[in-house]
Amino acid sequence: MIDLSTMQVIGWVIVGATLLAFALTSGFDSGIGILLPFIGKNDTERRLALNVIGPTWDGNQVWLITAGGAVFAIWPTVYATAFSGYYVAMLLILWSLFLRPVGFEYRSKLPNQTWRNNWDIGIFIASFIPILIMGVAFGNLLLGSPFTFDPIFLRMQYTGSFIDLLSPFALLCGITAIFMVITHGSAYLNLRTKGIIKTRAQKALRMFAWLYIIAFAAAGILIAYKVPGYILGKSIASINDPLANHVTRQVGAWMNNYHTYPWTILAPITGFIGAFFAIITAQANRSIWPFLGTSLIQIGTILTAALSLFPFIMPSSTDPAHSLTVWNSSTTHHALTIIAIVAVIMVPVIFCYTTFVYIKMWRDGPIHEKDIERGQHILY
Repeated sequence: MIDLSTMQVIGWVIVGATLLAFALTSGFDSGIGILLPFIGKNDTERRLALNVIGPTWDGNQVWLITAGGAVFAIWPTVYATAFSGYYVAMLLILWSLFLRPVGFEYRSKLPNQTWRNNWDIGIFIASFIPILIMGVAFGNLLLGSPFTFDPIFLRMQYTGSFIDLLSPFALLCGITAIFMVITHGSAYLNLRTKGIIKTRAQKALRMFAWLYIIAFAAAGILIAYKVPGYILGKSIASINDPLANHVTRQVGAWMNNYHTYPWTILAPITGFIGAFFAIITAQANRSIWPFLGTSLIQIGTILTAALSLFPFIMPSSTDPAHSLTVWNSSTTHHALTIIAIVAVIMVPVIFCYTTFVYIKMWRDGPIHEKDIERGQHILY
């Protein structure tokens, strides 16, 4: 039987995999939603952008639910702490996401241009706000979250406010996430469209890829030389005991894993290589290669954050000793084993049917404005 600590790392991998799946799929959905009011100069062009993601956007959102379910199943203490402490932020994500399904379904029901423009703004909000807040959340994980635990009943007490989450570094992480998904969305438009939208998407891809490189590098410099990181003592805390940690804070501590395990430097390198590769191949008017490059951006960025934090999941800025780690916040060994078995069976199944859906959606090739004009009454 696999030992508990190994199963805890496997659980960490499972959560990371669901977040990567969300970034790779819903990332380009959100990027196109953010670009929507700007990349389309008339109603036909905007409908073209919407119908690029129309058949698959709702299925891609399932990965967000899956990620939340994985956190709940694998790290119940983290789930309770995050959803209680970040309650306002979670509600903002939820409320903004309400606009997405109704925006897609009702936008083109009326021919009135004001009606359609308003729904375009709603889809923009439903794409921009969740990604910004998620990026800010990752920034606050690196800074540490203001919470502590009651030493008798182990009840979590959140000692901050929503405004406290909006620090300059956290906002930089949010902006980096915005640039990341816009670049990904631009690459998908470049892959799936023809004509003027494809040309504009290539320009947007090159511009936002450069902005991503600058923001990602700036965040890395701050993490190395400005932001205090957390160091876990040698003794591993017992399961479900967030008070048994020995944690210290030190500027540059988030770089320790890169010194201890030099191979982890491949994560940020992957992000930068993906951005440069996307820029070069978009300039060469390629279709699939820029999308592969922006996919590397998603993978490299999320892995950089995850590997920098490990083994921490939610460090506590109020009392570092109460930080939540992979070792002290997981569910039981039996539950982790069942979750791992389900993941091994279901992930390949999900991958296969998702691949099948995209192959079917792509069988007719890229779409053009003329396709939208021919399908006025059947398309989004």
